[in-house]
Amino acid sequence: MACAGLLLVAWIANGTAADPPRFVGSQSCQSCHESETRAWSNSHHSWALRAPTPDNVLGDFDDATFEHKGLTSRFFRKDRRYFVETDGANGKLAAFEIKYVVGVAPLQQYLVETERGRLQALDIAWDVGAGRWFHLYPSEDVRAGNGLHWSGPYKNWQARCAECHQTGFMKNYDPVQHSYTTQWAELTVSCESCHGPASQHVAWARNRDFTAATTRPTGSVLNLSKAEQASELAICGPCHARREAFSPDSSPVGSVFGDHYGLALLGSGLYFPDGQQRDEVYILGSFLQSKMKAKGVTCSNCHEPHGGQLVAEGNSVCTQCHGEAVRDDFPTLKRAAYDTPAHHHHKPGSDAAQCVSCHMPERTYMGIDKRRDHFFRRPDPLQSNAARSPDVCTSCHTGETPEWAAQQISAWFPGSDRSWQNRSAFLAVADGVSALAELEALADYALDLDRPDIVRASAVDVLRDFADQNVVERVRALLADESDLVRTAAASLTRNLAVPLRVALLKPLLTDPVQAVRQAAAQELLADDISAMSAAEKAALDRALTEYRASRLAMADTPESQMAIAGAELVSRNWVAAETAFNEAIAMDLQLESAWLTLSRLRSALGDPQGAAGYLERGLVQLPGSINLMIEMAGQVAARGDDAAAIEWYRRVLAAHGSERRALAGLGFSALRVGDYNLAIEVTATLLSLDPANAQAYAVIAVSYYAKGDHDRAKENAAKAQEIDPFLPLPQELERLLQGE
Repeated sequence: MACAGLLLVAWIANGTAADPPRFVGSQSCQSCHESETRAWSNSHHSWALRAPTPDNVLGDFDDATFEHKGLTSRFFRKDRRYFVETDGANGKLAAFEIKYVVGVAPLQQYLVETERGRLQALDIAWDVGAGRWFHLYPSEDVRAGNGLHWSGPYKNWQARCAECHQTGFMKNYDPVQHSYTTQWAELTVSCESCHGPASQHVAWARNRDFTAATTRPTGSVLNLSKAEQASELAICGPCHARREAFSPDSSPVGSVFGDHYGLALLGSGLYFPDGQQRDEVYILGSFLQSKMKAKGVTCSNCHEPHGGQLVAEGNSVCTQCHGEAVRDDFPTLKRAAYDTPAHHHHKPGSDAAQCVSCHMPERTYMGIDKRRDHFFRRPDPLQSNAARSPDVCTSCHTGETPEWAAQQISAWFPGSDRSWQNRSAFLAVADGVSALAELEALADYALDLDRPDIVRASAVDVLRDFADQNVVERVRALLADESDLVRTAAASLTRNLAVPLRVALLKPLLTDPVQAVRQAAAQELLADDISAMSAAEKAALDRALTEYRASRLAMADTPESQMAIAGAELVSRNWVAAETAFNEAIAMDLQLESAWLTLSRLRSALGDPQGAAGYLERGLVQLPGSINLMIEMAGQVAARGDDAAAIEWYRRVLAAHGSERRALAGLGFSALRVGDYNLAIEVTATLLSLDPANAQAYAVIAVSYYAKGDHDRAKENAAKAQEIDPFLPLPQELERLLQGE
């Protein structure tokens, strides 16, 4: 079942020709690899990007219309070309020519060129199965001006999609002109996307005397082993992963993942706490968690590599390994009859009796695209319930409870081992709980080399928020872990340490063989005193920082990369560069609340209150309901002495969110300063109902009562403030009152 074409990768890597291999196009492969070409020709890879020809366009362009939230878009043809009339970036209707089509099933998307070579993916797509137009965000308001609108930065083809949908892609983005002169070797995902530039291989094939012993490509047909698994994951993984790229262009085929990408870990809302896929994570992160991966299973065991279809139908995909036959390549497999009611306990042939129904549950993305989780988990209703994640049992048996499902499973499979997928250590800190025993359990998980690397790295990522010197000493070995994923995550554990210790721990990572690790270490050292470093160590830091900055500049056409650039410049105290990058970010996405906030605070810190207010005003035009922007505005006007204006801002916040603690606290202080003591007491009492241990709130009430002449209540509340926080400074009048003067 191995992909014989992987030979080409090994041969290219070991080639001795003087000239580097070049892309030659899939047509150069057809004459020798006819069956592979036939399989590929109608595969999803072949359909990754195509020209808009009658054979390729599946959507209805016969003057069809589609209405969404009051906007009617029209799809039509003119002079044998395809067009859509819809709202452009300015919100006005305009006609755009379809430049390319993306995909074949279950949906097809369409690209248009807006300006200066920029390709954008429409958010109206064609449902191939149902034969209808549909919107990718049916319930959201993504009108023009929103970053998620089809004309926005998150639908830009070159920044988001092209690297994996085209062969030999080169972005060629001009950050000054904000334009593209994109190039590629082949329009879609072709032979050389997976096998690498083939010029040397083609030359060898054409010049070879097949009747004599000639120099052949090195390597041999790969067996189902971890060696082959590593090769296939290096080829398939980069495009089937949620990750951030370090380069604007296609990476060399089969190269080390961490030299070109930073893999998304299991947090940040991408996965449920028990490891199930949540957001659109593109499979790799799920597969890396699985026992299948740990045992050497690889992509081509289940997927025919050229056509992309499964290697067998239905449960036969699974029973090729999980059956009664012996397999030499997987000697630890338990031999048993799994495709029977004795195992699945459902009606034979039903959907519920399919292996994937219980072990690879689906989630739907892009409205209609169902994708299966590649964790291959055993159903565990209780842990899923604890993680607030989907449970395959009760998702079908909707009238039952997780406890009922767990009892059924225990009755069928007494003593079933689920230790591999046990994420109890994660669940203990999922809500921010950080008791010592829980942190110890998480540290033990991270240190357990028998656990999946991506989960261990994710455990480190969670530990970071609680990592004092004791925690770091406990898991210090992770900085030299065998997994580059773990080493990358471990760099951030040093964030709260004293600078000399942090520098000492991170210095070795600056010369790590994997770029992701070097970048992570350099980020942590951005603002540190490195005077104690040797010349060689400083040079290593400079090289790693250069790599980090280059990786962010490579993605300068994305708002998130501009935010990262701005953050690094802030840490380096390069205020002008930071402000420039933040402005680049909001130019791409006007809804970036954190950018508006930081820009305002930066201007304020630089002594420019007018500029600070200007950023907040502009931000509130884009985000009129932003609680954070309104509270920042209130705080800034109060700091300038205009408490009356601050009170109005705080009232606006509380009108929408009556329990917003920051607004209640701010309103209490401003009311106190303008002499509205009744208001100060009222709102601060409300704050105390939400936060009974707020010493400052009691102090505000105490001052208010003192000003009203009620010294008994003033003393009572001042005493409560001091009881909660003995070090809280109080006005001299209250201090004397407490002392009985």
